[in-house]
Amino acid sequence: MVKTIVISSGKGGVGKTVTAINLASALNSLGKETILVDSNLTTPNVAVNLGAPVIPITLNHVLQGRKPIQEAIYQHYSGTKIVPSSLALKDLRGISALRFRPAIDELKKHADYIIIDSAAGLGHEALLPFSVADELFIVTNPETAAITDALKTIKVAEKMNKQVSVIINRIRKDKKELSDKEIKAIIEKPILARIPEDTAIRESLMLRDSVIHTHPRSSSAKAYRRLAEKIAGIKPEPKEERKENKTNRQKTSPGFFRWMFKED
Repeated sequence: MVKTIVISSGKGGVGKTVTAINLASALNSLGKETILVDSNLTTPNVAVNLGAPVIPITLNHVLQGRKPIQEAIYQHYSGTKIVPSSLALKDLRGISALRFRPAIDELKKHADYIIIDSAAGLGHEALLPFSVADELFIVTNPETAAITDALKTIKVAEKMNKQVSVIINRIRKDKKELSDKEIKAIIEKPILARIPEDTAIRESLMLRDSVIHTHPRSSSAKAYRRLAEKIAGIKPEPKEERKENKTNRQKTSPGFFRWMFKED
């Protein structure tokens, strides 16, 4: 059965898109056919973070009724499939929210998991993917302001009868952070994963790739992999060192058609 997971957040800057990219990459690395959809139509970041800011056919064109969703599916060299949104302001015109569910339903024919990176906050664009979610993951940081905003999103999701879990991101383990006990007391939802603050994340963004691929032995990559295993119901493999990918990706800096291509 295909599962659609929406990655959301109460505010921007908490690491929502990075989480969506790495969760999709981790699921794909487990052999799960995964499609990552960027539903943040006004300020999309998935393709930008992966090194492909200019894309010929996007989710915007699908929601405008100009293209079928199959033509907006691209494949990262790792195997993860992506449906990006457009950076062009002109592509915001003529979009119909009514075309979103049929597009996602069509994607279900091609995947085990659909990961949707939503817009942050509680605007119409942010809430649109909630309607198709089997599960909703709220990404937040262990800080009072971020947790408060996350709680607002949780309350809205509850009114829509959605299953909600929380991912705590950018954990530094300092005295300024809220503890797990304090967070659980506020949100009253299970903490699905705890992702540490990690310089490898910043480096992976510079390399336009997921930390799963660029730094597989990093603490954040291991945390995302554990999250994917939990979601997929896979028991963690016995600990064994994985060889670090020593390719200098900055030298290759693959362009759009070298690392991403339209699916046949």
